Amino acid sequence: MFGSKLDILDQKWIDTVFTDRNKAYGAYELRKDNGRNTAKALIIGIIVFVVAISANTIIDMISGFIPKGKEKIKITNVVLSPPPVDLKKPPPPPPPEPPKPKVDQVKFPPPIVKPDVEVKEKPPTIEELKVADPGQKNLKGDKNADVVIDEPVGTSDTKVTEEDPNKIFTSVEQVPVFPGGMEKFYAYLQKTMRYPAVARENGTQGKVIVSFVCERDGSLTDIHVTRGIGDGCDEEAARVIKASPKWSPGIQNGRPVRVAYSVPISFALSE
Repeated sequence: MFGSKLDILDQKWIDTVFTDRNKAYGAYELRKDNGRNTAKALIIGIIVFVVAISANTIIDMISGFIPKGKEKIKITNVVLSPPPVDLKKPPPPPPPEPPKPKVDQVKFPPPIVKPDVEVKEKPPTIEELKVADPGQKNLKGDKNADVVIDEPVGTSDTKVTEEDPNKIFTSVEQVPVFPGGMEKFYAYLQKTMRYPAVARENGTQGKVIVSFVCERDGSLTDIHVTRGIGDGCDEEAARVIKASPKWSPGIQNGRPVRVAYSVPISFALSE
């Protein structure tokens, strides 16, 4: 009827709707001014939104144009008066004079090459040096004076503390050794060790690692198995180490010390 596009806010459409009606009624005025009021409200809303978002920026810009007063720093020179002199305190005594040497000393100036006319002080003669000691100045000696030997400069209150005798070393200059060497040790194992029956029946073979502490006198303590294979082999390895004779102790800094040591013990069945 009115076409495919219908604008209900168009003035012609509004006049058609309110034909033969009271146009003084509020609805006609609202319809008539709706477009203008909507545009005005949209512009005001955008302005309020922009001002609210950029308020902090505007405040910072305004405050940047306001000059700030410079702080004045007042520098005051303070003159410190010297401490008062204590008249009651006696002056320090002069340093004591050094004792007289046992032999005479004659000044022996360092050699400086000069013309003969400029030499004002003659060096000591050979005869004077035979009975005197060359020094920085002339001193009359005292034959009855004692010979003073200079003592070491400075003293030390540091106490020398010995190392803990119970310390256990893991690496030393000379490791503990079985009497006769390691070949004798393995011969001792072949002679002393007994293959456990349970391990023989089960075919258990392998190496057992036994750790111990070789004391300063060569005895073995703290014997325990660090890696075992079971079936009684661990207990047999610990037994033969406990039954071992004393070893030669480990040496560190020329003295025997306690050393932690480990040895492998092999269990193998013959074919």
